[in-house]
Amino acid sequence: MIYNFLKRLMDLILSIIFLVAFSPVFVVTGVAIWANDRNFPLYHHKRIGLNGKQFEFWKFRSMVINADDILFKNKELYTKMRSGNNKVEDDPRVTPIGKFIRKYSIDEFPQVFNVLIGDMSFVGPRALRPDEFDEYKGRNGVNAKKLSVMVTVKPGITGLWQVSGRSKINFDQRIDLECEYAKKKSIFLDLTILFKTPLAVIKGEGAY
Repeated sequence: MIYNFLKRLMDLILSIIFLVAFSPVFVVTGVAIWANDRNFPLYHHKRIGLNGKQFEFWKFRSMVINADDILFKNKELYTKMRSGNNKVEDDPRVTPIGKFIRKYSIDEFPQVFNVLIGDMSFVGPRALRPDEFDEYKGRNGVNAKKLSVMVTVKPGITGLWQVSGRSKINFDQRIDLECEYAKKKSIFLDLTILFKTPLAVIKGEGAY
């Protein structure tokens, strides 16, 4: 109970500070994305959250407007995503602006609103899409157990995966890291990850 209270308090304080400090970045990014193709600059999608419940997940849009349709219609692209870390280097759907905001994690900024309303935390496992979750869970019983551990905590904007190399880490290793975080959960671990995050963002290692 103490951990949950302190974590929620930390999330609320950090969210308010972040929104005030980076409000110009929100405005400039939103306008730049809209100016590129005259479409809504935000992207939302269902993700798996605490206890396996779905929630609406927000990001700055880094891809063309019909990116999901392209993915599910293009079998080669879909296979590449699922065989790796659910990321494709040089993904043809990513816009020029999208490449920049992805490299420096600016596309993740709107998730602060997810943190404010309580669906996410600043630190936690990377939120999985329902199709990713179901596919990985269905492979074997070991995977199902790993996911059951992972969803005992809220997903986060940053986490062990993000500060450990991001897309350079394969999907199985990523889930292992997320489970490690869920088992060890502590305010000290959260603070350690938060301190490591700025350097990981500046380096842009494994971000695409």
